[in-house]
Amino acid sequence: MKAASGAMSGLANLLGYQLVWLVAVLEAARGRGWPALAALAVFATGQLARSRMRACDLKLLGCALILGIALDGALAAAGLVRYATPAPALPAGGAPLWILALWGAFAGPLAYAAAARLGAVRIGIPHGRAVAGLALGWALAVPALAAAAAHWSPRVASAGEVSA
Repeated sequence: MKAASGAMSGLANLLGYQLVWLVAVLEAARGRGWPALAALAVFATGQLARSRMRACDLKLLGCALILGIALDGALAAAGLVRYATPAPALPAGGAPLWILALWGAFAGPLAYAAAARLGAVRIGIPHGRAVAGLALGWALAVPALAAAAAHWSPRVASAGEVSA
């Protein structure tokens, strides 16, 4: 039963992320960033309500948002990406709030290519440099978030058991 419950939780997480991504990208392409924040709020609230590690999950959410501000802010400031809905952003002229919603729900570099096809972001010229910046940023961000998760997560005593 625990395996089925875990699989359902994983599926809910995947579907929730995909819904946040879809809302964020489609609405950003239409000039509206706020629906992404609303979608993230619903997704994060649902995830946290079911979580047995809320403190860890909240810390990871904060880390993901900080990494998103740093990476997408740097890419925007360098002119390597241009967002269809660039404001509001953190900092001003940096990472738009709608893209930070994706970081909060946890996106990946391939999501940028799909977002570009849907009109939410334009990857700058030289294209290779922008993609390299995305790849490098994510190559650093993913292990940083994994290390943070390992550090903050309760230790697993045995299969399915969590100890504080």
